[in-house]
Amino acid sequence: MENYKLVMPEHLNHNGFLFGGALLKWVDEYAWIAASLDYRGASFVTIAMDRVEFRRPVGLGTILRFAVEKAAAGRTSVRYRVAVFKSTGAEAGGEPVFATEVALVNLGGNGRKCPLPSCPSIEHGA
Repeated sequence: MENYKLVMPEHLNHNGFLFGGALLKWVDEYAWIAASLDYRGASFVTIAMDRVEFRRPVGLGTILRFAVEKAAAGRTSVRYRVAVFKSTGAEAGGEPVFATEVALVNLGGNGRKCPLPSCPSIEHGA
């Protein structure tokens, strides 16, 4: 799954670059959307994000591409790999900016972990 985001003035920090918290919010949101589409009826919450390392500064007007793919799934949780690339629109692939894995767990109505809904593409290991 791919998503795109345009970096606007309200996303910048005091030095004029993308605020790291904004990028982490988008990464979390897009992983949650992917999980929710893959497992309809599940109620996901984020429980972990792997390594957080910002590789390149991102400025105003940059178009960010978020590539999201399922990395692994277990009985109650699933992990998505999210890679972020920056582009000014001219180049197709983009320059790597950030990458991590986001782990989400499915919660039941009682707020406790519960099994993922049935899905034929589940990979075991999370």
